[in-house]
Amino acid sequence: MSRSSLDGELAEKGLAEVPLLENRVTTKLAKTIVAFTDFLRHSVWPGSRRPTRQTSLKSTAYLDGLRGFAALLVYILHHQGWGHSNVEGSESILGDAFGWNGQYYCVGFPGIRLLFTGGHAAVPIFFVTSGYVLSHKSLSFIHAGDLLQMAENLGSAMFRRWLRLYLPILATTFIWITLWHVFGLRHTDNLSDPPESNFRDEIWKWYCDFKNFSFIFENEPWNGYNSPLWTIPKEFRGSIVIWTALLAFGRFSRNARLCCEAGLAFYFLYIVDGWYCAAFAIGLLLCDLDLLAQRNNLPSLFYRLERWRGRIFLILFLAGVYLSGVPCSSSDIEHLKESPGWYYLSFLKPQAVFDFRNFYRVVGATFIMAAIPRLPSLKGFLELSFCQYLGRISYAFYLVHGPIHWAIGDRLYAAVGRVRGAHMDMAPAWINRFTLPNYGPFGLEVNFLIPHLALVPMTFWIAEICTRLFDEPSTKAAQYLYNVLLDNSSVLEKR
Repeated sequence: MSRSSLDGELAEKGLAEVPLLENRVTTKLAKTIVAFTDFLRHSVWPGSRRPTRQTSLKSTAYLDGLRGFAALLVYILHHQGWGHSNVEGSESILGDAFGWNGQYYCVGFPGIRLLFTGGHAAVPIFFVTSGYVLSHKSLSFIHAGDLLQMAENLGSAMFRRWLRLYLPILATTFIWITLWHVFGLRHTDNLSDPPESNFRDEIWKWYCDFKNFSFIFENEPWNGYNSPLWTIPKEFRGSIVIWTALLAFGRFSRNARLCCEAGLAFYFLYIVDGWYCAAFAIGLLLCDLDLLAQRNNLPSLFYRLERWRGRIFLILFLAGVYLSGVPCSSSDIEHLKESPGWYYLSFLKPQAVFDFRNFYRVVGATFIMAAIPRLPSLKGFLELSFCQYLGRISYAFYLVHGPIHWAIGDRLYAAVGRVRGAHMDMAPAWINRFTLPNYGPFGLEVNFLIPHLALVPMTFWIAEICTRLFDEPSTKAAQYLYNVLLDNSSVLEKR
């Protein structure tokens, strides 16, 4: 039957205006294509997204800024170490205490050193921050006496957490291995595995690596494609500690709950070598205290110290900055004792702790986290739009900064004259392509800073893309899947 005769038959039956099936399919397909291309355009070119209306900051906005600033410190740390690996004694200059072995470099001065090697301290800050944020909503329900809502919130959080953490890793590592084989690009990270001979073998190896990495109860899960991701299994383990503690302590009285939270942190930090769990437990305790303070329901001891509040938290912040800059070139406690300014502090190390550096960094992160919301200038800095932006892209920034560094950054270092041994094998064509002078103080040399004119905007841009393509959608997908699987009828019956 011809199209014209079909139209005539439909007209006779009064159905001339009914859209044909193929028209509906075509229209739906066209809308889907337009929506998808629009999504890609907004993702790949961030400036094309319409600016959102400025809203007031939430009470925990400074934590987003702190997490973002900490992610930036991780970026700086890795580039400082990598970009100076060709300098004799650079590990000692960056890692040892100010004045060690007669070395008085600005990058080693207490406080200033965190701007160069603060990425080490950033990890426990991540964990304390996560402990705080993960417990905030559930603790609010506990304080309100709504244990049913608390349980529902914990169930949702536990379901969504794995998807939230691991789906972006799955996507970014797959793209990373694809670039190896499509463009013949070799990474220069000596902690990552070398590429396979063909893409099929690479996919199988990638699958095996990811499935093993995703099992967090393995002793030390390791991602062979992105070495900085060693923190993610610890992030998930710490999350489980928080949820378990909230369930266990939820019906306790105020003082009993606070004592149990403090005892849990003490156990992980002093009795056993569980520094990352201690960081999460400390975040839980700090959040509980802050919520109690908002209700004017703190234990009386805190109100007795109110008159010295400003001085106490300023001292805590300065002490936290100093402790977070613990010498990191060696895990030998004797090395710490011999470090200027650390002899007496070295005796605080608990017997159970294997690597003393983690202990001091957790204590430092605790002091910093406790002080920031009570020091308006610091809190205001972290609430600036730039720090808030860093916080929004912080997870993607953490995921992609390493691959960009190994694929592009290390080659730029070789090109400007910062040549190391691995360049002979990995990137021989890049060596000394446009040599730049090595002028400037250690850590701020001309031929170290110039490559970052390209690396910094590139890393921010790719982190923004990954935030929009993988990070934010994974969060929404996890929430959507939870809502789909939720048995709403049983919830309504209970209510």
